Formats: sequence, structure tokens, C-alpha cells
Amino acid sequence: MADLPVLVVGAGPTGLTAANLLGSMGVRVLLVERNAGTSDDAKAISLDDESLRIMQLAGLDAAIYPIIVPGTGTRYFGARGRPLVHARGTGGHRFGHPFKNPFAQPDFERVLRAELRRFERVEQRFETRLTALRQEPDRVRVWLQPSDGGPTEPLDVAYVLGCDGGRSMVRELVGIPMRGRSFEDVWLVADTLADPHDQRYGMHHGDPRRPHVIVPGRDGRCRYEFLLRPGECAPGRRPPFELLRELLRPYREITPEQVERAVAYRFHALLADRLREGRCFLLGDAAHMMPPFAGQGLNSGLRDAANLCWKLAEVLAGRAGDALLDTYDAERRPHARAVIELSVRLGRIVMTTDRRRAWLRDLVVRGAMRTRRGRRYLTEMRYRPATRVRSSAVILLDGTASPLVGTSLPQPRVLHGPEHRVTRLDDVLGTGWSLLGIDVPEDGWTGAERAGLPAATRIDVVLDDRAPRDRAGRAGIADADGQLQAICADLAGRFVLVRPDRLIAAVFPPAQAARVGAALHPLLPQIEGVRR
Repeated sequence: MADLPVLVVGAGPTGLTAANLLGSMGVRVLLVERNAGTSDDAKAISLDDESLRIMQLAGLDAAIYPIIVPGTGTRYFGARGRPLVHARGTGGHRFGHPFKNPFAQPDFERVLRAELRRFERVEQRFETRLTALRQEPDRVRVWLQPSDGGPTEPLDVAYVLGCDGGRSMVRELVGIPMRGRSFEDVWLVADTLADPHDQRYGMHHGDPRRPHVIVPGRDGRCRYEFLLRPGECAPGRRPPFELLRELLRPYREITPEQVERAVAYRFHALLADRLREGRCFLLGDAAHMMPPFAGQGLNSGLRDAANLCWKLAEVLAGRAGDALLDTYDAERRPHARAVIELSVRLGRIVMTTDRRRAWLRDLVVRGAMRTRRGRRYLTEMRYRPATRVRSSAVILLDGTASPLVGTSLPQPRVLHGPEHRVTRLDDVLGTGWSLLGIDVPEDGWTGAERAGLPAATRIDVVLDDRAPRDRAGRAGIADADGQLQAICADLAGRFVLVRPDRLIAAVFPPAQAARVGAALHPLLPQIEGVRR
């Protein structure tokens, strides 16, 4: 018998998010971190709308918003400094939050750590490192040691989450290799203070003479990244101030006191061979590392946490079997691979030093922007890998399922309850499974209650500008701004089953509810029917 359900190793953004998510689900967690506190290094600099939705799921969004700049994506500039395209998503808040949001990672980590105090069942131990582990059929024996070299403590846990970065001790101890490549190019990365930039978007300058990136942040902070030429600075070294001042000269004057951080380093494109080994899981940089050009490194780690934590909570509560945990690797690793490949491609295209390739890139982009299809492809960033899941914990009935199955449920504003209060959809869904009936008649709900579906929040969705009404055991919602109507117009008379991570697990008419329940049974053998 394990002493503790979950050990989270590493208090970076992914580990802290996992601990907050598990805490919000009532799971006992021990979070250990070898350092004395959270990091002071401003590594990641952008949270996307999906990540902010994950913060909302953990009850963190109100605490996170004060440290971000609600952003509008990325503006790309061509070889001669002229704007090419502003990639800003759909322009709306499809998932209920701004599309891409600059922030400072030290601030982010401090907020995540402080918010863990909400949970009595989450314990934090800093200056503590994992030194060894041994897997057994029903537990993992781990050995923890104070970072000052004190005595080692053995502990039995049910599951271990390796969120301990690119040099993961968990990954090393369970013997999972990472494969991929490191790049020869050396980049200077500098975080500066008292900066004059006030843009709410990142800027990628595709000048082949010196490709560079500028991302303004809050309170005068700004991130600069420059491709270095051979001999300017070795990776791992602090760049000379004179070099940094010269690179920044077109944008600002700077003093040494205004340099918060400056480092030269190489990027990596690496993916672990598997994300699960027995009762141990890899998340974040321990599982995958990628160049920064797609802005998805940290965001991918947060998606890992959102995908895995609800599954652990279901298993630990006895509502699901071990097979559900296998879906973590099947759902997350292909997407991580696709994002790594996108990051590499964007680096080659956007940050090329080949003048002819840069000229051709600019020509192709300007041509595409003259067409409706090309403009949407670029401005809405449709080149990003889709997060759609086509197998595992989703149900595709006879291969003819709605195209929404396996995708994230959008989050429109809705009218809720008899007072018609305007709120975000997720605030109605709660933290577990949810079953939305889109204008489903009462006898359809009666059949669903006997279909062996997961226990879920039940929601009546009414269309065509009608007022919502709460019914026995069901909340009522209606459209508030046109988005809910647009999403659900073609779903009238059907159910939408939504997982705790907001992925749509199934779309089906009432007559097929029992088939959906039967299809989920291998993953959720302990389901007891629908309840609120």
C-alpha cells in the first residue's frame, strides 16, 4: 500500500501546474524540488489561450491575469523589415482567453507556488531531491534526500510525475531515452528592463543578415533573441555587454543594470521514446524539448499536465482502470512530435540566413496574403498541429462521428440559470465530466441516465435565442454572444460528452447513448451513470 498517491518531481511551470490541478481534484500530492525556491530565470515568455484555460480549470486564472499582457499573437517581418503577416488566431476568444500572452516565467512560478496553499492535501518540499526509485506492481518506492546531503528518506507512492526538466532524474532512473537533435546555431537571449516597446504581440524579424525576435512584456520588460555569428559567443557563456549593446542599438540604449538576464545557448528538438514507464510518467521538458519559434515549449508541458492529471484522479478514485493511463502517451506524444517538427520548420523558414530563401519566403507569404484561403491559413495560424485525438479516450461511432470529437470544446460566454447570468462555459461545467444535451427532449435524458455513461454535470443547452431553465438535476444554458449557437446549431437533438480536460469524448443521439457507455467501459469500468 502506497503512503501517498502522487509524487511530483520538479517545481517548474509543469510540475506546479500538475500539483495545482491534482489539488483542485482532491488528490494528495507531494511536490519536491531540489532548489531552494522557484526559478529566477525568465525562460518561457508566452502563454497561449489553451494554457490560460488550463489555469482556469485549476482555479488559477484570476491569479495569473495580473502578471500577463493579454496579447494579440505574433507579427512577422520580412528580409527588408517590412511586415509580412500578423498571426493572431481567429481574432476572438475561442477558448475564453486571449490568443497569446507575454509573461515573465519567474512571476508565473511564484504565483503557481503561492496558490498551492489553497490545498491542505498538497505538500511542498523544496531543497529536496529524488535520488532513486524502484517500481513494484502496486507502488513506487522512492528515496528523497535534502539537497544539503542529509539522510535519505524512503517513501512509497502510487505514481511519480517526472516534471524535472531536460536533465530529468526520473527519466534517467526509469531508463527512457530521448531522441532527436541539437542545433549548431547559437542564439543570444536577453531579458531587459525599462524597455520602450509597448506592443502586445511578439515580433519575428526574418532579416537573413541577423534573424531576431522581440517579445515585449509587462512593466517595461522585453525579451530579445538574436542569432549569433561564429565566434561572437560560445554557448553557455554570458554574452559580453558590448555585443548586447550593439545588437540592441537599433531599438534602444541600454545599461548593464537594465539587463536582467543574458545567455548564449543552442536549441534542441528532442522527444522521449515513451511518456509512461509503469507507474512513472514524464511531462514537460522531461518528455520533450523544442526550439522556441512556435512558442509552444511551456504550453506543451501544461497540456501534458491537463491531459494526465484528470486521468490519475479518476484511477485513484476507483472510477477508472489502468488502461486509461495508457492513453496519456497515445494522446500526447504524437502532438508533441508534431509541435517539435513545426518549431524546427518555422526556424528554418522564418529565421533563415540564406538571402535567396528569405526572398522566396517573403514572395510566397505576400502572394498567400492576397487570397482569402492563404490569409486565413497564416493569420489564424492554421499551420499549427491540430490537437485532435482520434483514438484512446474518445469514441468514434462507426467512423462517422462528428468532426468535433477529439477536439477541445470551445468556451463561449453563456446565459446561465433563472437569473440569466452571463458567465464562461467552463464555470458551468465544473471540474469533472460533463454531458451537454443540445435541445435533447426529456425522454432522451431518461435514456442517458441508464446508459452507463461517466458521472457528469448535466447541462441543457437551448438554442434559437430561447431562455435557459434549470431542471431537476440539470443546469440550463443559452447563447450569450452568438458563439454557442454557432457551435451547436448542427448538433440539435444530440448529446456532447466532454472530458474533464475539455476534450469532446463523443457526440451522439440519445439512441446511441448505451453504445457510447459500452465503448468507454474498458477505460472506465467503474462508471455508475450520469449524475450532477
